[in-house]
Amino acid sequence: MSISTTGVLPRAETAAPKRAQRRRLPSLRRWISPVALVAAWQIASSTGALPPDKLSSPWTVLQAGVDVARSGELGSAFVVSLGRVGAGFALGALAGLLLGAISGLSRWGEALVDPPVQMLRTLPFLGLIPLFILWFGIGEETKIFLVALGVAFPLYLNVHSGIRTADPQLGEAARALGFTRGERLWHVVLPGALPQALVGLRQSLGVAWLALIVGETVNADAGIGYLINNAREFLRTDVVVVGLVVYAVLGLVTDALVRLLERRALRWRAR
Repeated sequence: MSISTTGVLPRAETAAPKRAQRRRLPSLRRWISPVALVAAWQIASSTGALPPDKLSSPWTVLQAGVDVARSGELGSAFVVSLGRVGAGFALGALAGLLLGAISGLSRWGEALVDPPVQMLRTLPFLGLIPLFILWFGIGEETKIFLVALGVAFPLYLNVHSGIRTADPQLGEAARALGFTRGERLWHVVLPGALPQALVGLRQSLGVAWLALIVGETVNADAGIGYLINNAREFLRTDVVVVGLVVYAVLGLVTDALVRLLERRALRWRAR
Protein backbone atom coordinates (compact mmCIF):
# COMPACT_ATOMS: atom_id res chain seq x y z
CA MET A 1 0.00 0.00 0.00
CA SER A 2 1.50 3.26 -1.01
CA ILE A 3 0.98 6.32 1.02
CA SER A 4 0.33 9.34 -1.02
CA THR A 5 2.99 11.48 0.58
CA THR A 6 3.38 13.41 -2.60
CA GLY A 7 -0.23 14.47 -2.30
CA VAL A 8 -0.21 15.32 1.39
CA LEU A 9 3.13 16.78 2.34
CA PRO A 10 3.33 19.42 -0.36
CA ARG A 11 -0.05 20.82 0.66
CA ALA A 12 1.06 20.96 4.32
CA GLU A 13 4.29 22.73 3.36
CA THR A 14 2.49 25.32 1.27
CA ALA A 15 -0.26 25.94 3.82
CA ALA A 16 2.09 27.02 6.60
CA PRO A 17 3.82 29.78 4.61
CA LYS A 18 0.44 31.08 3.51
CA ARG A 19 -0.75 31.27 7.11
CA ALA A 20 2.51 32.95 8.15
CA GLN A 21 2.16 35.39 5.28
CA ARG A 22 -1.39 36.20 6.34
CA ARG A 23 -0.14 36.86 9.88
CA ARG A 24 2.59 39.18 8.67
CA LEU A 25 0.29 41.29 6.52
CA PRO A 26 -0.93 44.36 8.45
CA SER A 27 -4.65 44.75 8.66
CA LEU A 28 -5.83 47.75 6.67
CA ARG A 29 -9.27 47.72 8.25
CA ARG A 30 -8.07 49.87 11.15
CA TRP A 31 -7.14 52.61 8.69
CA ILE A 32 -10.61 52.86 7.18
CA SER A 33 -12.20 55.09 9.82
CA PRO A 34 -9.18 57.46 10.26
CA VAL A 35 -8.86 57.94 6.51
CA ALA A 36 -12.62 58.51 6.26
CA LEU A 37 -12.46 61.13 9.02
CA VAL A 38 -9.61 62.99 7.32
CA ALA A 39 -11.46 62.84 3.99
CA ALA A 40 -14.62 64.21 5.60
CA TRP A 41 -12.54 66.94 7.26
CA GLN A 42 -11.01 67.90 3.89
CA ILE A 43 -14.41 67.91 2.17
CA ALA A 44 -15.93 70.07 4.93
CA SER A 45 -13.04 72.53 4.61
CA SER A 46 -13.18 72.61 0.80
CA THR A 47 -16.93 73.24 0.71
CA GLY A 48 -16.75 76.00 3.34
CA ALA A 49 -18.75 74.07 5.91
CA LEU A 50 -15.71 74.27 8.18
CA PRO A 51 -14.27 77.82 8.16
CA PRO A 52 -10.45 78.04 8.25
CA ASP A 53 -10.53 80.35 11.29
CA LYS A 54 -12.16 77.49 13.21
CA LEU A 55 -10.05 74.65 11.83
CA SER A 56 -7.72 74.55 8.83
CA SER A 57 -7.99 71.79 6.26
CA PRO A 58 -5.73 68.73 6.42
CA TRP A 59 -3.86 69.89 3.33
CA THR A 60 -3.20 73.31 4.91
CA VAL A 61 -2.07 71.61 8.13
CA LEU A 62 0.32 69.45 6.12
CA GLN A 63 1.76 72.50 4.37
CA ALA A 64 2.13 74.32 7.68
CA GLY A 65 3.93 71.31 9.15
CA VAL A 66 6.39 71.29 6.26
CA ASP A 67 6.95 75.04 6.64
CA VAL A 68 7.68 75.00 10.40
CA ALA A 69 9.88 71.93 9.95
CA ARG A 70 11.89 73.61 7.18
CA SER A 71 12.30 76.78 9.22
CA GLY A 72 13.74 74.79 12.12
CA GLU A 73 11.08 76.09 14.49
CA LEU A 74 9.49 72.68 14.95
CA GLY A 75 12.82 70.95 15.55
CA SER A 76 13.93 73.38 18.27
CA ALA A 77 10.50 73.19 19.94
CA PHE A 78 10.64 69.40 19.81
CA VAL A 79 14.04 69.32 21.52
CA VAL A 80 12.93 71.66 24.32
CA SER A 81 9.72 69.72 25.00
CA LEU A 82 11.54 66.40 24.91
CA GLY A 83 14.05 67.70 27.48
CA ARG A 84 11.28 68.85 29.78
CA VAL A 85 9.32 65.62 29.63
CA GLY A 86 12.52 63.59 30.00
CA ALA A 87 13.59 65.43 33.15
CA GLY A 88 10.11 65.33 34.65
CA PHE A 89 9.66 61.67 33.79
CA ALA A 90 13.00 60.74 35.37
CA LEU A 91 12.10 62.49 38.63
CA GLY A 92 8.55 61.11 38.72
CA ALA A 93 9.58 57.57 37.79
CA LEU A 94 12.29 57.53 40.45
CA ALA A 95 9.83 58.71 43.10
CA GLY A 96 7.07 56.32 41.98
CA LEU A 97 9.37 53.29 41.84
CA LEU A 98 11.03 54.06 45.16
CA LEU A 99 7.83 54.75 47.08
CA GLY A 100 6.03 51.82 45.44
CA ALA A 101 8.85 49.45 46.38
CA ILE A 102 8.97 50.71 49.96
CA SER A 103 5.22 50.41 50.50
CA GLY A 104 4.99 47.11 48.61
CA LEU A 105 7.84 45.30 50.29
CA SER A 106 7.34 46.43 53.89
CA ARG A 107 4.23 46.57 56.05
CA TRP A 108 5.73 49.50 57.93
CA GLY A 109 6.49 51.12 54.63
CA GLU A 110 2.91 50.66 53.50
CA ALA A 111 1.60 52.06 56.79
CA LEU A 112 3.79 55.16 56.58
CA VAL A 113 4.03 55.82 52.83
CA ASP A 114 0.72 54.72 51.36
CA PRO A 115 -1.70 57.03 53.28
CA PRO A 116 -0.04 60.34 52.29
CA VAL A 117 0.49 59.14 48.73
CA GLN A 118 -3.17 58.16 48.44
CA MET A 119 -4.21 61.54 49.83
CA LEU A 120 -2.05 63.38 47.31
CA ARG A 121 -3.19 61.09 44.50
CA THR A 122 -6.79 62.11 44.92
CA LEU A 123 -5.87 65.74 44.32
CA PRO A 124 -6.13 66.85 40.69
CA PHE A 125 -2.45 67.48 40.08
CA LEU A 126 -3.16 70.11 37.44
CA GLY A 127 -4.91 72.07 40.17
CA LEU A 128 -1.55 72.42 41.89
CA ILE A 129 -0.24 74.75 39.19
CA PRO A 130 -0.90 77.92 41.25
CA LEU A 131 1.04 76.46 44.17
CA PHE A 132 3.87 75.34 41.89
CA ILE A 133 4.09 78.83 40.44
CA LEU A 134 4.31 80.27 43.96
CA TRP A 135 6.95 77.74 45.01
CA PHE A 136 9.07 77.45 41.86
CA GLY A 137 8.15 80.51 39.84
CA ILE A 138 7.19 80.47 36.17
CA GLY A 139 10.43 78.97 34.88
CA GLU A 140 11.37 75.45 33.91
CA GLU A 141 10.98 74.00 37.42
CA THR A 142 7.20 74.31 37.40
CA LYS A 143 6.88 72.46 34.10
CA ILE A 144 9.29 69.70 35.10
CA PHE A 145 7.73 69.13 38.55
CA LEU A 146 4.26 69.11 37.01
CA VAL A 147 5.32 66.29 34.68
CA ALA A 148 7.03 64.48 37.57
CA LEU A 149 3.91 64.64 39.72
CA GLY A 150 1.75 63.25 36.93
CA VAL A 151 4.20 60.40 36.32
CA ALA A 152 4.75 59.37 39.95
CA PHE A 153 1.23 58.30 40.96
CA PRO A 154 0.35 55.76 38.21
CA LEU A 155 3.77 54.18 38.55
CA TYR A 156 3.51 54.06 42.34
CA LEU A 157 0.10 52.39 42.26
CA ASN A 158 1.11 49.74 39.75
CA VAL A 159 4.45 48.94 41.37
CA HIS A 160 2.80 48.67 44.78
CA SER A 161 0.01 46.47 43.42
CA GLY A 162 2.41 44.32 41.40
CA ILE A 163 4.56 43.58 44.43
CA ARG A 164 1.58 42.89 46.68
CA THR A 165 -0.08 40.56 44.17
CA ALA A 166 3.05 38.52 43.43
CA ASP A 167 2.29 34.81 43.76
CA PRO A 168 2.78 33.94 47.48
CA GLN A 169 3.14 30.23 46.70
CA LEU A 170 6.21 30.96 44.60
CA GLY A 171 7.61 32.95 47.50
CA GLU A 172 7.01 30.06 49.88
CA ALA A 173 8.60 27.64 47.44
CA ALA A 174 11.65 29.88 47.11
CA ARG A 175 11.85 30.16 50.90
CA ALA A 176 11.66 26.36 51.23
CA LEU A 177 14.47 26.01 48.69
CA GLY A 178 16.66 28.21 50.86
CA PHE A 179 16.60 31.41 48.79
CA THR A 180 17.76 34.47 50.67
CA ARG A 181 15.54 37.55 50.88
CA GLY A 182 17.50 39.24 48.14
CA GLU A 183 17.25 36.18 45.91
CA ARG A 184 13.50 35.95 46.49
CA LEU A 185 13.13 39.60 45.55
CA TRP A 186 15.18 39.16 42.39
CA HIS A 187 13.84 35.80 41.21
CA VAL A 188 10.22 35.88 42.47
CA VAL A 189 8.93 39.32 43.45
CA LEU A 190 10.52 41.35 40.65
CA PRO A 191 9.35 39.09 37.77
CA GLY A 192 5.89 38.90 39.36
CA ALA A 193 5.59 42.68 39.69
CA LEU A 194 7.13 43.52 36.32
CA PRO A 195 3.97 43.16 34.14
CA GLN A 196 1.99 45.56 36.30
CA ALA A 197 4.92 47.95 36.61
CA LEU A 198 5.13 48.13 32.81
CA VAL A 199 1.42 48.91 32.64
CA GLY A 200 2.08 51.73 35.08
CA LEU A 201 4.95 52.90 32.89
CA ARG A 202 2.66 53.17 29.89
CA GLN A 203 0.08 55.09 31.91
CA SER A 204 2.77 57.39 33.30
CA LEU A 205 4.09 58.26 29.86
CA GLY A 206 0.59 59.18 28.72
CA VAL A 207 0.09 61.44 31.73
CA ALA A 208 3.56 62.94 31.20
CA TRP A 209 2.62 64.28 27.77
CA LEU A 210 -0.68 65.57 29.13
CA ALA A 211 1.10 67.38 31.98
CA LEU A 212 3.62 68.80 29.51
CA ILE A 213 0.88 70.25 27.33
CA VAL A 214 -0.59 72.04 30.33
CA GLY A 215 2.79 73.01 31.78
CA GLU A 216 3.93 74.60 28.54
CA THR A 217 1.00 76.98 28.66
CA VAL A 218 2.57 78.58 31.76
CA ASN A 219 4.75 81.37 30.46
CA ALA A 220 6.66 79.16 28.06
CA ASP A 221 9.06 80.84 25.66
CA ALA A 222 10.06 77.66 23.86
CA GLY A 223 8.71 74.19 23.19
CA ILE A 224 5.73 72.78 21.35
CA GLY A 225 3.32 74.36 23.82
CA TYR A 226 4.83 77.76 23.10
CA LEU A 227 4.52 77.06 19.38
CA ILE A 228 0.81 76.29 19.84
CA ASN A 229 0.11 79.31 22.02
CA ASN A 230 1.98 81.61 19.69
CA ALA A 231 0.02 80.26 16.73
CA ARG A 232 -3.26 80.70 18.62
CA GLU A 233 -2.58 84.42 19.07
CA PHE A 234 -2.24 84.78 15.30
CA LEU A 235 -5.27 82.53 14.60
CA ARG A 236 -3.01 79.97 12.88
CA THR A 237 -5.15 76.92 13.48
CA ASP A 238 -2.99 74.98 11.03
CA VAL A 239 0.10 75.39 13.23
CA VAL A 240 -1.97 74.61 16.33
CA VAL A 241 -3.00 71.30 14.76
CA VAL A 242 0.61 70.61 13.78
CA GLY A 243 1.66 70.99 17.43
CA LEU A 244 -1.14 68.72 18.61
CA VAL A 245 -0.20 66.10 16.02
CA VAL A 246 3.40 66.21 17.24
CA TYR A 247 2.22 65.64 20.82
CA ALA A 248 0.11 62.70 19.66
CA VAL A 249 2.95 61.18 17.65
CA LEU A 250 5.34 61.51 20.58
CA GLY A 251 2.82 59.80 22.84
CA LEU A 252 2.34 56.94 20.36
CA VAL A 253 6.08 56.50 19.87
CA THR A 254 6.83 56.35 23.60
CA ASP A 255 3.95 53.92 24.11
CA ALA A 256 5.28 51.73 21.30
CA LEU A 257 8.73 51.73 22.89
CA VAL A 258 7.28 50.57 26.21
CA ARG A 259 5.29 47.82 24.46
CA LEU A 260 8.50 46.70 22.75
CA LEU A 261 10.23 46.64 26.12
CA GLU A 262 7.28 44.72 27.52
CA ARG A 263 7.51 42.06 24.81
CA ARG A 264 11.22 41.59 25.41
CA ALA A 265 11.07 41.68 29.21
CA LEU A 266 8.06 39.35 29.48
CA ARG A 267 9.09 36.69 26.98
CA TRP A 268 8.87 34.17 29.78
CA ARG A 269 5.17 34.81 30.29
CA ALA A 270 2.79 32.32 28.70
CA ARG A 271 0.46 33.91 26.17
